[in-house]
Amino acid sequence: MAAEELQGLSSILVGVSGEYFVAAELSRRGHVASITLRNTRGMDVIATNTDASVSVGIQVKTNRHSKKDWMLNDKCETYHSPNLFYVFVNLVGLTDRPCFHIVPSIVVAERITKSHRAWLASPKRDGGDRKNTSLRRFKDPDSEYLDRWDLLGLDGPQSNNPFKPKPLRGSA
Repeated sequence: MAAEELQGLSSILVGVSGEYFVAAELSRRGHVASITLRNTRGMDVIATNTDASVSVGIQVKTNRHSKKDWMLNDKCETYHSPNLFYVFVNLVGLTDRPCFHIVPSIVVAERITKSHRAWLASPKRDGGDRKNTSLRRFKDPDSEYLDRWDLLGLDGPQSNNPFKPKPLRGSA
């Protein structure tokens, strides 16, 4: 099924599909992943390494096209933590593997804040001022974060990872 055929899926099913794909991919990579209850604030998946010494929360955002941009809201500008990540998912078709973009929450917060301010400062087509909105858009046009599962820090020491999650208390 082509990406166009996915347009008939409800946004709820698209979102849930993304969560399950992320959990499946983490499991395939040897990690423990659990989908949270629907009312868990800011996290759709919790993932840990097999000895439970590192744990991260993951917010999943899924689209059903090949564009590398996803809609967010203004809460994402202030809701970030060293152990919180976004996995942006492209569902490009039923028979195609989804694309995963793994981004630290602080990067998302900084980028959407900066891009929204720039958008507000730019004039509308008619030259008028833009009105503020709660909508934000995250873009990864150069695929900088494509398949960057290493940023989660679940594979062990990542000395080259500036976003390495903090170990749990009491673990080495």
